[in-house]
Amino acid sequence: MAPRPPTAKPQESVTFKDVAVNFTQEEWHHVGPAQRSLYRDVMLENYSHLVSLGYQVSKPEVIFKLEQGEEPWISEKEIQRPFCPAFCLSCKKCGNFCTLYFF
Repeated sequence: MAPRPPTAKPQESVTFKDVAVNFTQEEWHHVGPAQRSLYRDVMLENYSHLVSLGYQVSKPEVIFKLEQGEEPWISEKEIQRPFCPAFCLSCKKCGNFCTLYFF
């Protein structure tokens, strides 16, 4: 008798919030032009991929801002994490080595 293939486990749906990176106004000012361009490209691409997979929620505000060439930062209250400027070598607040990954 041939071995049975493993049963696939159901996976949870991915939301835009799961793949988005958000900045406060203060954090955004620490991001250089090349990183801003990369951020824009990756965020728009991530959103496009989700839409192509059937993601059917209203377009996030950050995507509207990016499409219009506006600065995409959001208010400090909307971010549920401690402040740490992107791309810093040693954060003065947390003391950690900080890096920002888009993927």
